[in-house]
Amino acid sequence: MTATAASPVPQTPSRADLIFWLIVALGLVVMYVPTFSNLISGIWGTDQQGHGPIVFGIACWLAWRKWGAMWAASENKSPTALGWPVFVFGLLLYVLGRSQAILLFEVGSLIWLLVGILLLTRGSSALKAQWFALFFMVFMVPLPGPIVDALTMPMKMAVSYVAESILYGAGYPIARSGVILQIGQYKLLVADACAGLHTLFTLEALGLLYLNIVRHDSLVRNVTLGVLIVPISFSANVIRVMALTLITYYFGDEAGQGFLHGFAGMVLFVTALLLIIAVDSTLQAFVRPKGGDSKREANGVVGI
Repeated sequence: MTATAASPVPQTPSRADLIFWLIVALGLVVMYVPTFSNLISGIWGTDQQGHGPIVFGIACWLAWRKWGAMWAASENKSPTALGWPVFVFGLLLYVLGRSQAILLFEVGSLIWLLVGILLLTRGSSALKAQWFALFFMVFMVPLPGPIVDALTMPMKMAVSYVAESILYGAGYPIARSGVILQIGQYKLLVADACAGLHTLFTLEALGLLYLNIVRHDSLVRNVTLGVLIVPISFSANVIRVMALTLITYYFGDEAGQGFLHGFAGMVLFVTALLLIIAVDSTLQAFVRPKGGDSKREANGVVGI
């Protein structure tokens, strides 16, 4: 026989609270509609930054998913004045980014403003409840071009080298010159969208989202899987380049650059997700969660 301890009833926002948050939301919409309009008609329409709106949508869903828990955790907690410098810093970033067309500042300011608003209205407990949704927004912030170019070229070189080595070992007539692969009579340029920094960022976001949803009890398992996301992302990029190379070799250049090229992008993310799940399942065999009974007692379930 078991007895289950009654859990506290979660608090819900009052009508005044809802009106206040509606005003805050409208203010942010007025500020950032021009920003997001420029993003949608600009870099978010490119292969390199196409993940931006998806990341933003997922971040909004994560925030909504945690809204009830945030409200309950911050109930009867005092706001903190530390939110003011954060809020002012976010406003300055927005003004500077908007006036000087610096997307890193303009888009990134939204995260700082949200952090400041949470601290000023609900306190640090609310920020703690929403930290992952805010952190996830980092992956939608456009990076400066010089930094992307400086980091993308070594990554493309590494992906090209590994893809060439594997295919050459498998007996294919392939050679490499920098980031150009020649297989048979075809030459393929490993583009930024295939093995660039933005692709790595997108796959990192996918892996961290998986970690957040699965929520393992073992810290070692979470940390290990988080670290392994980087080589997993690299491996998924190699598989994509190899797939496009073989498609071009067997079906011609039109197939490699047509529908199958876009389909290979979907294969990239499916491959990365399958690799993450496979590595996670392997870790499960070595890392076992402890304290199952104590957890049940902590949740209010006691055996009699």
